[in-house]
Amino acid sequence: MRTLRGMRARIRAAKSIQQITRAMKLVSAARLRRAQDRVLSARPYAQRMHEIMQELGRAGELPDHPLLQQREVRTYGFVLATSDRGLCGSYNMNLVRTLQNTVREMALSPEQVRLLCIGRRGYQFFGKRGYTIADYRSMPTSGAGLVEARALTDTVQSMFISGEVDKVFLVYSQFINPVTQRPIVVPILPIEPPAGEDDATRYDFIFEPSAEQLLARLLPRYLLTVVLQALLEASASEHGARMTAMSMASDNAGKMIQELTLTMNRLRQAAITKEIAEVVGGAEALKG
Repeated sequence: MRTLRGMRARIRAAKSIQQITRAMKLVSAARLRRAQDRVLSARPYAQRMHEIMQELGRAGELPDHPLLQQREVRTYGFVLATSDRGLCGSYNMNLVRTLQNTVREMALSPEQVRLLCIGRRGYQFFGKRGYTIADYRSMPTSGAGLVEARALTDTVQSMFISGEVDKVFLVYSQFINPVTQRPIVVPILPIEPPAGEDDATRYDFIFEPSAEQLLARLLPRYLLTVVLQALLEASASEHGARMTAMSMASDNAGKMIQELTLTMNRLRQAAITKEIAEVVGGAEALKG
């Protein structure tokens, strides 16, 4: 009977876990739908900005601008976008490993790296391992937006122009679908116009207003667009990973409930059979 009571308690606990994970799955699914709509809506604008920069790169030599400045690289900046909360499977660890592998492949020491962490998970991991955290911001539950992207862009731009970092990379998870998220590393500073086709014709642009004025407006806007798109992709990836993780947890809890129920029924049947055997044995003994 003591074993049966323990089995019933374990089944109740498994059912509670299943109810919680189902509720969290529904919440993540609702947030994912909103985040996915924002990602898909922002992609055409980001793609058009990419094409404009690509066309501009075919104009040949561009005027000097602080965001285009190429210099000897002594210090690297990495913008890492993780989540504030867990329960999203391997989402955060995949990003952490991607950054670690990048640092290892570039043969960098922690002293050469400055981290700008978006999300508590990345901040906690690298903060305990000797890396300099130049900036930390939480990842909003509802997803990062233009306000967060503009603040982060201003910080990154200021660090690069001041010479605190000489090259900046963006590490985030690209949203493919609710089940698949791909960690990627993208260089964002100094800005290099995306390369076009090798046989593309070079254009002789006539700038109106001047090329300097155009770059002064276009380059910060392009940088803001890249950062905003990355944060939107990261938010959608987080909710997709959490929804998938909660779905798997709910399914596993259901399997556990079935196995525990089957085991409990077997134990109860064995206990009943044993009691019947004891009653029959006692009755036979009284007859004898």
